[in-house]
Amino acid sequence: MTSSSNFPGLVPGKVPQDDFLDCPTGLVEYYFADGVFRWSDSLYRIYGYERGDVVPSMEMASAHIEPEDRPRVQAYWDRVSSAGGPSSIYVSIRDRKDRQHKLLYSADYILDGATPIGVWGVVVDLTQSIHTDRHQLATEAVAASARNRAVIEQAKGILMGRTGVNADQAYELMSQLSQDTNRKVYDIARDMVDRATTRAGDPENQNHPLL
Repeated sequence: MTSSSNFPGLVPGKVPQDDFLDCPTGLVEYYFADGVFRWSDSLYRIYGYERGDVVPSMEMASAHIEPEDRPRVQAYWDRVSSAGGPSSIYVSIRDRKDRQHKLLYSADYILDGATPIGVWGVVVDLTQSIHTDRHQLATEAVAASARNRAVIEQAKGILMGRTGVNADQAYELMSQLSQDTNRKVYDIARDMVDRATTRAGDPENQNHPLL
């Protein structure tokens, strides 16, 4: 890499963890005068290489990009190299071992005074962050589903105790009320449980089997 002055806030060999969510981050520079891409060591590793394994080029990088993303990336590069930025694009690539990565490219001009002399960029590997977020969302969804089911089961028990219906009939009663009131079954069940626990001693609470 050349001087870090082209990458505000970035120190060679260090990843700006706070800014990029602890994701692997690589840097690239391209000068119009020599047409050479200069990659940081971390960018080589994102693609599955070490410095010296390959010579960075547009053709070499494009071979790793998923085929459906290649036209977008070429158009992105043409735009940034001719008009500058800042500009960003999300891209899917396959590394040297055929593992897919989800990358965020952000690029802008390298300026000599007011004159563009090249393009610099930051490449952020969001793969692990996306995987972690999806796993967390899935875990939260399962937990929420379990909580909702527990409330519905409580409400069914309340109905069974009050009306003598069986479990299936209790659910049918709540389902019918859900359709009649355009409310979710869970909301009906939640109301029933809340009323049963907070107003158990209120005689009016017994006036309707679904309250």
